[in-house]
Amino acid sequence: MPETGAAVHLQDQLEILIQDFRHTSEPPMPVFVVHAQDDADDDAVAALVRQLHAGQEAHGTRCAVTQEEYEGDTEVRRAAAMVRALSDPKRWGGPHAVYRRYAFPRLRLVHAIDDAVTELGETWPAAVPGRPEAGQDQRQRLLDQLARQRWRPKGTGRWRSGLPLFDMAHILPASLVTVLAALLARSDWYVAVAAGLAFLLLLTVLNYVLPGRAPIFLWLRRESRWFMTTTFLRAADQEDSTEVSLLRPVRSWKAIAARAYDVAEALKAGGDFHLQLCVLALREDLRDNHRRWSWDLRGFKRPRPPMLFLPHADERNGGIELIRAVSDVRSRRSELDPLLVVAAVRADDVQRLERSVVRADPEPDPALRSRFSDRLRVWYREWARNLRAEQSPSRERAVLPWVMKIPLPHDQLGTVEARHRHLRASTRPTLARLVWALHSLVLVAALLTAGAVLQADRLHDRYCSASVLTANRDTRRETTPDGHTECIGIATGDVRFADWLPEADAGADAMTLAADEKPWTVAELEDRIARQNEDVLAHHTGRYVTVVYAGPLSADPDAGSSLVKGAEELAGVYLAQAVINENSSVKLRVLLANGGVDLGHQKQMAEEIAAYAADDPTVVGVVGTGRDLKTSRVTTRILMRAELPVVSGTNSATYLPREYPNWFSLAATDEWQTEQLGLIAAQLRTPGTPQYALVLARDTANTDDRYTDEQAHYGRRMLERQGFTVLERRRYRLTGGRPELRSHAHEICRGGRVPSVIYFAGRVEDVDPLMTQLGTEPGCAGRPLAILTGDDLSKADFTGGGDAVAPKVTLYHAVLAELESAAKKTAFYVDAARHLPGLKGQRLRYDSSALASGQTALAHDATRALYWAASRDDRPQSRAATWVNLRSVKIEGMATGTIDFTRAPLYGDRTGHSIALKEVRRTADGDSETRVVCSRSAGDTTPLTRKECGITRSR
Repeated sequence: MPETGAAVHLQDQLEILIQDFRHTSEPPMPVFVVHAQDDADDDAVAALVRQLHAGQEAHGTRCAVTQEEYEGDTEVRRAAAMVRALSDPKRWGGPHAVYRRYAFPRLRLVHAIDDAVTELGETWPAAVPGRPEAGQDQRQRLLDQLARQRWRPKGTGRWRSGLPLFDMAHILPASLVTVLAALLARSDWYVAVAAGLAFLLLLTVLNYVLPGRAPIFLWLRRESRWFMTTTFLRAADQEDSTEVSLLRPVRSWKAIAARAYDVAEALKAGGDFHLQLCVLALREDLRDNHRRWSWDLRGFKRPRPPMLFLPHADERNGGIELIRAVSDVRSRRSELDPLLVVAAVRADDVQRLERSVVRADPEPDPALRSRFSDRLRVWYREWARNLRAEQSPSRERAVLPWVMKIPLPHDQLGTVEARHRHLRASTRPTLARLVWALHSLVLVAALLTAGAVLQADRLHDRYCSASVLTANRDTRRETTPDGHTECIGIATGDVRFADWLPEADAGADAMTLAADEKPWTVAELEDRIARQNEDVLAHHTGRYVTVVYAGPLSADPDAGSSLVKGAEELAGVYLAQAVINENSSVKLRVLLANGGVDLGHQKQMAEEIAAYAADDPTVVGVVGTGRDLKTSRVTTRILMRAELPVVSGTNSATYLPREYPNWFSLAATDEWQTEQLGLIAAQLRTPGTPQYALVLARDTANTDDRYTDEQAHYGRRMLERQGFTVLERRRYRLTGGRPELRSHAHEICRGGRVPSVIYFAGRVEDVDPLMTQLGTEPGCAGRPLAILTGDDLSKADFTGGGDAVAPKVTLYHAVLAELESAAKKTAFYVDAARHLPGLKGQRLRYDSSALASGQTALAHDATRALYWAASRDDRPQSRAATWVNLRSVKIEGMATGTIDFTRAPLYGDRTGHSIALKEVRRTADGDSETRVVCSRSAGDTTPLTRKECGITRSR
């Protein structure tokens, strides 16, 4: 540490300035010029400066010390060579310096142009008046030389240019644009990351490897932006544009080329300009190296200002000219820079800086004479107070206002006897150093990258449509027990449920019709509905209502599930939308919601619908939920709390209309269906003879199915009411989606009490296996047997080699849509031939294979009923008004007849359901023959009678 008294006091003053710099970052930093009062002490003063340098370096200050001599033919050239040596980052900061090394891109650019001028030397032609082409030649030769140097000082290695990666201004914006473009395209996260990294690598190669006239996007570097914008270099008669822009590369390149030529001409002319430009570039680089609000917060991590020590400032190294240049440049600029200069000047050279001597009071306090440290602080305060006035243009040019000369008396240059405890600015690490350091950034970047990857994987695993950091949260991925992935929720944005179907169902096999009769696919219907919606949103803002279709739009072939119901219902909804939008001023927008295979995830679907409806007031109700499950109660409750009425076409649950006021259904309830089937069962009963009946139902212990439980319950009650001896109920299980019926058939047919009537409380896909077992099991094969079942058999196809019944077995089942009598009064079939894909130009009837099941007709009628309530008085109605209006809906001419909710009681069953009872028998050639026993179209409340539903018993 310093051993002389002056060194101790000067060290303390430096630490005071450093403390101010730590807190304000912009205290005025003088050029301390120390000199001896006696010529004999000049060497002691130089040693003192070296002591100050050693002390500051030990404190972690970034210090540079100059040599005693530099090359150059003039003192100004030697001063410029000194500044050039300072552009080496290794000159600043010893092993105790914190954070990374300095960078000097501006100073290096000036040196590159100077080297190019020097290299051209005598070959640089003089300007010829009247010959502008000579100036063009000069400029071209300069640019060629700079290109050979890669716009770097001579002798600088390509890979050690000192230009950090983050300084290439084109890389981050270009990479960001690339990544954002990939995100906007909703690519997978790894595609977006790979695209950004590939573009980054490409630009790095172009910038550092490929030859060319200049590095790519040179004008966007920070040194080039400074070079073009500093007023120090702007001439009054400047004609060339100095504007640089990413969008104007040619113009920007011409601007920087013109500026480089102007600077080269000035450097060639010599004088003080070269030195002042170097000093300006040095101070601008140092200001940038200590800029606090930079991307790396480097100013906070470098709490001590840089210091330049000149142990000998004289003619040999150009030190005095450098001091003069620093003061002159600072006086011309309005910004403060952090550089603190400490120079030792011989006593004989002080006169060259004479006007800037700080004068103390002529009669100082005697107590101050012995305290050099106090005098030093008084001098500094007076210098700072007079700084503004000393820079005034009215002062003589010989004044160097930024120089503070400190005369050192002989007694202060002696060795201090007792070691002085000197001051030291706080060495506490700044928060920025601890948190925003390189290793912290690497760790944070690694954690963020890992988090982004995990988040992307989580989003892709959870949602149907996701990018790197965002996802469409209206739909979620779910997995079926067989490992298939299905998309559950409400389709918005670019989500299409057809994209998630197994290949067998996503293509033309969307309907289980005959091999040559598959008219439409779910994908086609989704696309057509989407086009209708786009037109509504584009041209009819404020004049539309939104209806959500909620149905089974997934399939699992391994479990025996297909898209029959969902595809047919979706066709009915689209047909209603197309007809409405073609003929009505209030348009209909349809959103699709998927409840999964057999509506197994309808609760989650309802939650997504409710969440979406909370943000979209145009949503007025829901059509669908056509399968009675154990979750139907909670599903309906969720939609009721969202104030959404539900109009179902096929859900025959008995309890829903009795418990939920928002429930409206076109389907006859299970209880009422079995009562109508009782008219047939009564005719199968032989009075006075014991006659056995049996209820065969699906085992729903491990499934969500409630329909079969209701059918079994009401079917047994109906058989008992008709006088049958009802045997113990039998339940069959499903294995791999297939029913296990063989053991049941064996026990039923070979027991002592063989039933003559079986009420089958199962699903349509279980009928074929049942018929196979009954047709081969001894005791039942060849014996008359009647099977009664509910409306799920509407989906069966008993024609054209489809489903079949066993010999001597007669199947009676209910149908929810009686189409024949209603066909005379409806335009449904004409509209279907016009709008539904695959049916255009065909002559359609009520028994056409594409429409015979009634699923399409019921969905169409339900959608029309809900729309009628939502567009009453030819105005879009609110959600609450739609709910209320539904109880006044009465529409004639629908596919199933007259839809009438006017007599629907609150919490009770309505009347006027459409129904048909069908009989299916085996013909002599092995086919199946279907006959309508009796029927009622929708709106007809006349009760069916036993006589009207007469049958012929098999013998």
